[in-house]
Amino acid sequence: MRGQPTETLPEPEPTRPEPDLTHHGDAEVGEGLVDLAVNVRRDAMPDWLADPITAALGDLAAYPDPGPARAAVAARHGRPPAEVLLTAGAAEGFVLLARALRGVRRPVVVHPQFTEPEAALRAAGHQVERVLLDAEDDFRLDPARVPADADLVMIGNPTNPTSVLHLAADLAALARPGRVLVVDEAFADTTVAPGVAGEPESLAARRDLPGLLVVRSLTKTWGLAGLRIGYLLGEAALLERLAAAQPLWAVSTPALAAASACATPVAVAAERAIAARLAADRDHLVARLSALPGVRVAGRPASAFVLVHLPGAADVRLTLRQRGWAVRRGDTFPGLGPDWLRIAVRDPATTDAFTEVLAEILET
Repeated sequence: MRGQPTETLPEPEPTRPEPDLTHHGDAEVGEGLVDLAVNVRRDAMPDWLADPITAALGDLAAYPDPGPARAAVAARHGRPPAEVLLTAGAAEGFVLLARALRGVRRPVVVHPQFTEPEAALRAAGHQVERVLLDAEDDFRLDPARVPADADLVMIGNPTNPTSVLHLAADLAALARPGRVLVVDEAFADTTVAPGVAGEPESLAARRDLPGLLVVRSLTKTWGLAGLRIGYLLGEAALLERLAAAQPLWAVSTPALAAASACATPVAVAAERAIAARLAADRDHLVARLSALPGVRVAGRPASAFVLVHLPGAADVRLTLRQRGWAVRRGDTFPGLGPDWLRIAVRDPATTDAFTEVLAEILET
C-alpha cells in the first residue's frame, strides 16, 4: 500500500566458485621454478630400488606377473595376498572404487582432502556429499560429522592438503557393516611419532574393521610418480569386485619390481629414516613460516607438506612464480579458498631461501 515502507531484502551472499577437482600440484610447476608444489621426494634412488627396476627392463617381452609383488606387499602388512590389489598408482584405486561400487546410495567425501576420489566418483555418475572439516578445529575429524547412513566414506590420513594426521581410533569409529570406509594413506610412510616404531595411526594392518579399504602409494617417498605404482588393502571379496573393473596387466613389470623392493625390511628401515629427517625439515619450515607476519600454519603438520593461511595468498602465489618459486594453490580443494597455500617440505637450505623471498614479498 502507498505510504508504507518498502521491505529491504538482504543482499545475497556471494557464492564461491566450485573448486576445480582436476587441478593438481604438477600444474603449478614450470621451467625454471623451484618446485614446492608437488609432494614427491626427488633424492637419488637407492641401488636396492634402482637395480630391480633396471633388471625388469629385460623382461618386458613377457606379460607382467603380479604374484610375487602381491605376496611381498601382503607380508609387509601382515595380510594374506588375497587382501592386496596392486594398482597403477593410488589414483587408479579411486577410479576402480567409483566404477565397481555403483550401487552405493550415499557416498561421502571428507574434505579438505585430495580431490581425485571425489572427481572419480562424479565421473562415474555418483552424487557425492561433502563433509567439510573446520579450520578453527585444525581440520580434525569428528566422526559424528559423517552421516550414519553413508555407505561409502572417503578420507585421507595424513590428509592432503592439511597435513593432519587423524587418530586411528577416530577413523576406526567410522567403520561399520554395510559401509565401505576408504582411508587414503598415500602419505602414511612420511609420518613419525615418539615411541612408535612404525607408521603412527595407520590402519594398513587392521583386518578387524568391516568394509575398510586402505589406499597406499609408493610414488611419493621413493620418487616414482612416473612409474605409477600403488596398492589397495582390504577384504578379499571387496578387492575381487575392484579387480573385475581393472584392465588386464594394469601394473607394468618395472612397477611390480619396485613394489617388491619397497616391501623389504631394508626399504622399510630406509623409509623410517627418511620420515625422521622429513620431520626435522618440516619443523624448520614451520618455524620459518610462523615467524612471518600474517602467515598462519594450519594445525600440527604431520606429512611432507604444510598448509598455510595468508590473506592475499592468490596474489602472493603469482608473485612467488615471478620470483622463481612454485607453491600449490588452495582454492581448488573443497573447504578452502584463495587465502590458502600448500607448501612442500624441502631441505633447510631451500626452506631458508624460499622464506626469505616470501618475507620480501610480504614486506611490499
